[in-house]
Amino acid sequence: MNIAACFEDIAHPGDYVREELEAREWSQRDLAYILGVPEQAVNLIVSGKRGISPEMAKSLGKAFDVSADYFANLQQAYEMANAKAPDPAVERRARLQTAFPIREMIKRGWLADTDIGLLEAQVMRFFCKNDLSKVPHMAHAAKKADYSDTPATQLAWLFRVRQIASEMTVPAYSESKLKSFVSEMPRYMRDPEEIRHVPRNLAECGIRLVVVETLPKANIDGVCFWLDKKSPVVGLTTRHDRIDNFWFVLRHEIEHVFNGDGRGDLDGSQIDVDIESAAKEDELPPEEKVANAAAQECCVPAAELESFYTRKYPYIAEKDVLGFAGRVGRHPGIVVGQLQRRMDRYDWLNRHKVKIRQHLLGGAVVDGWGSVAPVTF
Repeated sequence: MNIAACFEDIAHPGDYVREELEAREWSQRDLAYILGVPEQAVNLIVSGKRGISPEMAKSLGKAFDVSADYFANLQQAYEMANAKAPDPAVERRARLQTAFPIREMIKRGWLADTDIGLLEAQVMRFFCKNDLSKVPHMAHAAKKADYSDTPATQLAWLFRVRQIASEMTVPAYSESKLKSFVSEMPRYMRDPEEIRHVPRNLAECGIRLVVVETLPKANIDGVCFWLDKKSPVVGLTTRHDRIDNFWFVLRHEIEHVFNGDGRGDLDGSQIDVDIESAAKEDELPPEEKVANAAAQECCVPAAELESFYTRKYPYIAEKDVLGFAGRVGRHPGIVVGQLQRRMDRYDWLNRHKVKIRQHLLGGAVVDGWGSVAPVTF
């Protein structure tokens, strides 16, 4: 059955009112008297010039001894049959928004707010596909199923990092230079302002560092991937904006670079989410355990931390922490972060975990917090 054709054949509810009048041999004036309304009101309905309101449907139901829903449904069916067909772009925009946070991506300047055809073309370019059906998550958009191991918000963030990194120019990647920088990292870990040197140092090692504000509810800390087998990228969100988290996440991602994790395979990139509240160590993939160990050792040498903790716990005074931080050459906030993890007390001496984003953004390639990285749409 052609449903559209059925709707086209639906008559105005006034036709049914006229049939009821004829069946009862009533005039329009009779019905107006019964309803207690002007005769013109009945005439407008019978002639198809006015619809039946919910109040009139109830009155007609009483007058003709039928359910009020009968006339209400007639009116609704007539209105649906005569409603203007929706813009085809509605369904296409809904499909995009179901798959990805399109409005947020437009708001952030990742996509331009254009007509649906150009918007779909932008989405394909953004995800490096020539067919919209090949864009990850799009095939499942209508079902809202578990699309993949990587949620849509995280995947969109990853491709934004990739988009920005692909337009950056850095020297060839040098593992030896990166090892040299890592050995010198403690000199930058005493003062938050020294973080401003990190983007330049990583660039000299051949690593593209990109700082992209996380999307709502994505909970991303960072990522390491490779544009090709010789071009590593480190993406950060600095969503926690704390000195201890910054150094932990950065060193974590650098270890992924050393190990070649995800090399040449963007689809296999492991986005690091909620690093500080990650699953128990024995539940993590091997590469994550290795990266965590390297990050912890960088923040505070394990032997030093163990010795301090054994001697001072459970009565660790603030002055002891400050003295220990000075001795190991770390900002107190970094030491506090490691001790909080050890004690599972994340409110302890929190004032030392200072903000660092302001020192990083001046020298890094940044997208977010009101700034849009200059890339080609």
